[in-house]
Amino acid sequence: MLETNYKILKILEANPNATQREIAAELGVSLGKTNYCLKAVLEKGWIKMQNFKNSQNKLAYAYALTPKGLKEKAKITQRFLQQKIEEYDVLKKEIQSLKKEVKMQSTNNK
Repeated sequence: MLETNYKILKILEANPNATQREIAAELGVSLGKTNYCLKAVLEKGWIKMQNFKNSQNKLAYAYALTPKGLKEKAKITQRFLQQKIEEYDVLKKEIQSLKKEVKMQSTNNK
């Protein structure tokens, strides 16, 4: 959920007029999950939603990060970065181990 919240806040900060379909496509998740996640961040007070009429005369929404949402985005970004650094460290160790294994196999096959 950390990654999803981070990405939603990042998307909406960059494009407040993004539709739920556009957000879902960027996240790579279903429209239903996107709707659920947007409602969650809305209920937390991280975003506010405003109705407006778009050029095709349909009702649309604009999303704005609240001051609380901006603070939370900063916190989430820090936690997300730390998570990715930890994942990178684990992956780096795994790669080193695999390189050693390949090297041992190639010397044993000579």
